[in-house]
Amino acid sequence: MRVVVTVNMVGLNAYRRDSYAHPDLALAIVLALVVWTGVAIWLYSRRSRRTPALLVADLLIAVAAIAVTPWLKSEDFQATLPGFWVMGALLAWAIHWHWKGGLVAAVALSLADLLPRQEIDQGNYGNVFLVLIGGPIVGFMCESLQRMARERDAAERAAAAAEERTRLARAVHDGVLQVLAMVQRQGAAAGGEWAELGRLAGEQERGLRSLIRQQDTVPTGSGGRVDLAGALEAMATAHPVRVEVATPGGAVLVDEHVATETVAAVRACLDNVLAHVGLGATAWILAEAAPDAITVSVRDDGSGMAAGRLEEAAAQGRLGVASSIRGRIEDLGGTATVQSGEWGTEWELSVPIA
Repeated sequence: MRVVVTVNMVGLNAYRRDSYAHPDLALAIVLALVVWTGVAIWLYSRRSRRTPALLVADLLIAVAAIAVTPWLKSEDFQATLPGFWVMGALLAWAIHWHWKGGLVAAVALSLADLLPRQEIDQGNYGNVFLVLIGGPIVGFMCESLQRMARERDAAERAAAAAEERTRLARAVHDGVLQVLAMVQRQGAAAGGEWAELGRLAGEQERGLRSLIRQQDTVPTGSGGRVDLAGALEAMATAHPVRVEVATPGGAVLVDEHVATETVAAVRACLDNVLAHVGLGATAWILAEAAPDAITVSVRDDGSGMAAGRLEEAAAQGRLGVASSIRGRIEDLGGTATVQSGEWGTEWELSVPIA
């Protein structure tokens, strides 16, 4: 842009050379501005040289070139010597200091143009008006573009990190976690010292799975998306009942409200285990994700519920299960079903995530 406006300045001043009272001085100033254009292009080409001192000097040279015009021509001059050449300094301020810098530079150039004039016509007003709105608008656009570029870079870094975490989580899930789960099952079946080894392997599996979930959890604000699997892990770890959680290898992203209500329903299931089976009970949470829904199963090792107990509780006005579990899931558009027998009780919660 500087090259284009410099060529324009040289051509216009050559065409208007007869309007100068001091043509030799005008030629010297034009040549000086040409030299400064080359110097400015070189100085601005490196970030380390784009200092406030450079921008101030650039603007002062533009203001000075306008200010000497009445002396080189006459007090009733029409066009300034630099003309559109001053746009280089104006846009440099707008790019560096955004809309505030563009406004300051535009005001300085406008005052230098208008103050020496004895009469301001429509053309002068139009030029100043364009400068005053052009500088801030260009500055605002540059600020927006720079902010968008930073957000894009941050999003690309976050996506790359999430992809790497997912790859590592999948590798851990397919290897270490499966081995720990196998040791836990076989140790419990073998009994004796092997049972203790299985218990320790189960604790390590839950701890490692919780770390993976914490890495994949997506922080959100209002109306954001969170990792439901990670939220289930965190809730189960804090519950008094001994809970074993099995979730997909990667994050299960759902709306924040869906995650909150689903976790609350699962917590209500665990509270029922604590109340009816006891503190020594064990519960299992299994989360399975599909493209349009997630199914969470909560099973305990109790003796099961008596037939008709839920209906009896509802008839007596005790709506804890209906409101805490079924009500929450149905409000989300899902379903909550329960099965019970001598092997224990199992809730199956299906929640749409589309």
